[in-house]
Amino acid sequence: MTPADPLSEHLALADWRRRVHAMYAALRADERPGPMRAVAFRAAKDRLVAEHPSSPVPTTVRRDFRGLAYWRHADDLILRATLEPDPGAPAIGVPRSGEGLGIPFRRIGWVSFRVGDTACRLSVFWLEEYAGGIFIPFRDGTSGSTSYGGGRYLWDSAKGADLGTTDDGKLVLDFNYAYHPSCVFDPRWSCPLAPQENWLDVPIQAGERLDRAAGEEAA
Repeated sequence: MTPADPLSEHLALADWRRRVHAMYAALRADERPGPMRAVAFRAAKDRLVAEHPSSPVPTTVRRDFRGLAYWRHADDLILRATLEPDPGAPAIGVPRSGEGLGIPFRRIGWVSFRVGDTACRLSVFWLEEYAGGIFIPFRDGTSGSTSYGGGRYLWDSAKGADLGTTDDGKLVLDFNYAYHPSCVFDPRWSCPLAPQENWLDVPIQAGERLDRAAGEEAA
């Protein structure tokens, strides 16, 4: 597939999404301890980002790509939360990184949890466009310093990022898999950002970060 061919670009993007779906399916099925699951997932994602023609990393810098930067695995940030429904919420336009109108989402509810001694709550959105999907973006106390100022994603099931649910119907909120939107790597991507209702004051030092500090792991 040649990048100059628009049809090839579309087929490559379809393949990218297929592979992301497969990565998350493998993650949900992986019953090993948390750190081992994270190492396997991160290695698979690094290979995808380094090698795939639809990688968000520009081709001009991809040969120097050494892997995404992550915080160390945090067992205390593997959480489960009941979805508290909000059936009457109106559709909203979630802000985006590029030009254009906000992306149409509707809040379907909230998830409440604690990070240390801090009570937290995030809105859970549903993509209103074709096929739909659960979307949970967030900003936190690291945003704008060691993570992207526009926030990170915890769930985006329309794109395959689906952490699953428990047998009793709770959403899995494993912040070790929080990741940056594509616009972090290349401004040609226009990505939804975390609306203000999903700004957390507490730092979430788990998942993807902007750079590797001393003692932090690459995978």
